[in-house]
Amino acid sequence: MKIKIQCPAKVNLTLKVTGKRPDGFHNIESIMQTIDLFDYLIIEKEPSKTSEIILSGNSTEIPYNEKNLVYKAAKLFCDRTQKTGKFSIYIEKHIPIAAGLAGGSTDAAGTLLGLNELFDKPLSKAELHKLCAQLGSDLNVCLEGGRLMTKGRGEIIEPLPFEEFKLSLIKPKNLGISAKEAYTKFSEKQNSQNHNNRKDYKNDLEWAIIDDYKELQKIKNLYPNSMMSGSGSTYFEIDRNFEPLDGYEIFNNHKAVNFGIRKVPLD
Repeated sequence: MKIKIQCPAKVNLTLKVTGKRPDGFHNIESIMQTIDLFDYLIIEKEPSKTSEIILSGNSTEIPYNEKNLVYKAAKLFCDRTQKTGKFSIYIEKHIPIAAGLAGGSTDAAGTLLGLNELFDKPLSKAELHKLCAQLGSDLNVCLEGGRLMTKGRGEIIEPLPFEEFKLSLIKPKNLGISAKEAYTKFSEKQNSQNHNNRKDYKNDLEWAIIDDYKELQKIKNLYPNSMMSGSGSTYFEIDRNFEPLDGYEIFNNHKAVNFGIRKVPLD
């Protein structure tokens, strides 16, 4: 049996860090929106009395082993449901890596939904959301889709009225920023500097890291109304296309979508 899953990226329309948690993570309040930039998963299941997870894909930038969040999601699903099989998962990447667009998270949530479909839905949507929350901060948003107010680590979601809009994205080609780095720099800057210009940013993590990267400063200088998504390094602007720029990837003519991860027909 084989299935194809469409996994949307997300952008953060706002992101405010509200405090440090006992578990080391930060609480946030963020309005997130899924967009029509997609990864795709081809998941194939073969009968087996044990579970085997085999990953492959079109990207040279991600691991195809137990370090990949897709692998962790597949294992969590098998552990939770006691289902077995030989699972081959092909990851067709289009969402940039370490870009603040939830590329890894959406693929992991897509794995949970895809396996659940292949086994005739042993888990409810609510149970899938619980597994998403165990794995990371953005999976719930990608699974649900649309415009959402998120709290906690990002796993607490509340649907908001959907508003259509067009957007474009720009990312430095050789700069990926991890969430850990961004939140660490936020804590350091919060503890050591005044906050006079923090209110000028809709994304607290952009405020935290922009002074450290000339690549981000260049985007902001060229496009003052652009905003960083998540922990970066992607910026987006609504109702405007970006001009070609050496050293940067451009993703023009995208739009907000009112859906999350979903099954699509096999080619």
